[in-house]
Amino acid sequence: MKRTDLYKNEGLKINGQMRQAGTPDRFGSAAAAALSRRDQRKLEQAQGLVAFAVKLDGELVKQIHALAETRQTGVNETVADLLAKGLAA
Repeated sequence: MKRTDLYKNEGLKINGQMRQAGTPDRFGSAAAAALSRRDQRKLEQAQGLVAFAVKLDGELVKQIHALAETRQTGVNETVADLLAKGLAA
């Protein structure tokens, strides 16, 4: 057998071992299944949340993201809090 044939066979052996190794837990069935959009929408409706799209200035969006980061909350919670405070005033 030639040396190149030995390397080729060794490569095929390694590929076969990799195929039979299985899927790591973070990608396999042990991973948490992501919700479909329909399921996510049903959860949000049960919580009383409604989608509300607006167009904002880029600088304002950056400020909202920075505020959400300093508060360590999500952007949705930060915007809801800001709107509630603004409407109360």
